[in-house]
Amino acid sequence: MKTSPSTVRIAIASAIIVGTIAWLAWSGYGANKSYYVTIPELGGMGDKAYHSQLRVEGFVQPGSIERNGPHVTFVMNEFESHSPKASSGRRLTVNYKGNEPPPDTFKDNAQAVVEGAYGRDSVFHATALQAKCASKYAPSQPSSQSSGNQSPVAPGSNPAAAN
Repeated sequence: MKTSPSTVRIAIASAIIVGTIAWLAWSGYGANKSYYVTIPELGGMGDKAYHSQLRVEGFVQPGSIERNGPHVTFVMNEFESHSPKASSGRRLTVNYKGNEPPPDTFKDNAQAVVEGAYGRDSVFHATALQAKCASKYAPSQPSSQSSGNQSPVAPGSNPAAAN
């Protein structure tokens, strides 16, 4: 059985088209892949940190937010500020220059995830910023006015009626 030249041309053209689509899909997948790392993991990545598109998670250090229009510079800590470990936590300076202003939930102590690239200047250059609400359930401070004979109050009940 002899194949015609037009059948061979169609087979070659089809192979080239399928190969090109496969190559575009593979290269696009690799370029859009971003890793989620913590601040200590970023520090331990070595040279790979400078060549990767990354997502880094941490907590916004209180008092570190400097706004300049839609751009923001701030410091992230690996621990929340009310944690006993906060003073020894690793910190990361972030320079956010995205297309949108930071979300309303971006405040001191908020958990934040930034996406971008880590620069040789030890600053994370972010193009995307997400923030969760700052923790409303921080440890309560002991009250000096409390007496030891108060009974616990059930959720949803009136505390004044319990005493």
